[in-house]
Amino acid sequence: MKNQLCSFIRMGFLTLILTLYFFSSTNAQHFIFGAQRAKIEAGVNFGPTFFLGDLGGHRGIGTTFIKDVNMQLTKMMKGAFISIYPTEWLGFRVAAQYTYLEGRDNLIVNNGGLELYRKERNLDFKSNLFEAYAAIEIFPLQLFNINSEDYDPIFQPYGFIGAGMFRYNPKGSLTDRQGNVTWHELHPLRTEGQGFGEYPLVKQYSLTQLNMPMGGGIKYKLSERVSTALELLYRKTFTDYIDDLSTDYVDPALFDKYLLPADAVIAKQIYDKTYVGFVPGSSRFTPGAQRGNVKQNDAYFSFVLKLGIQLGNIYNSDRERNMANTTRCPARF
Repeated sequence: MKNQLCSFIRMGFLTLILTLYFFSSTNAQHFIFGAQRAKIEAGVNFGPTFFLGDLGGHRGIGTTFIKDVNMQLTKMMKGAFISIYPTEWLGFRVAAQYTYLEGRDNLIVNNGGLELYRKERNLDFKSNLFEAYAAIEIFPLQLFNINSEDYDPIFQPYGFIGAGMFRYNPKGSLTDRQGNVTWHELHPLRTEGQGFGEYPLVKQYSLTQLNMPMGGGIKYKLSERVSTALELLYRKTFTDYIDDLSTDYVDPALFDKYLLPADAVIAKQIYDKTYVGFVPGSSRFTPGAQRGNVKQNDAYFSFVLKLGIQLGNIYNSDRERNMANTTRCPARF
């Protein structure tokens, strides 16, 4: 599995490098849309990433978006992108990024009892995640001033939406009596009976999934060639199993029926790690009891700092170049 993930990451970054080479060649410098030469920008981006799923969270029975984020589990995303701008108001972006997601029930603070169910559930997960996507960028101020040739603001707000895919591999922990922690891949353990004949509606999930990146930001021109941006990048996904948690508890006896003996031993320990200290005398969850929230898919988002460099000629015409040279400050200034 690790070799497959590494190969997937290498393929994604190789695609970026080849695209960068293609668009930075001599032909790319004359890439024309209508009467205007397209601008091509390449760069890097990074920033904190946060998981939104069934594990962890804050007060109550669970809330949404930023209000449900455990700041202790903030992870760093790193990536690269290439954007093509056929006009000042429209852009096409491809990007590849690597990050890390994590969720833990033991971080929940019990405050009035509504958090008790999730706190006692005591599950956790962590996963490396690689993603690649393509998106359309819209710059509304440039669109509204499309007929103004002199309109060139330093700050440029924008929105974007696209489509992509990501690869992940959730792992859960077990702690022995000596306090030693080991991590185990959850996908092959089928902790919610995925693929078991007794649970025909629970299908085995894929570790490669589609997503929809969307968000917005503000771009700032440092110079005619260099720019930076701050953006919110949210990913809507179509799976509830990034954290390997979605439906109900299963009959643990079925692990012996469907798994190898060694995997069945681990599955029995890791699928239900209920901590019952909050309700003395309570038992572990029984088969059929709710384990996750199947009504809402997992998601994740990042606050991103981008640094981009425009490739090729930065002027659309000789006239623009001459105007820039005549308005440039003398070297002594």
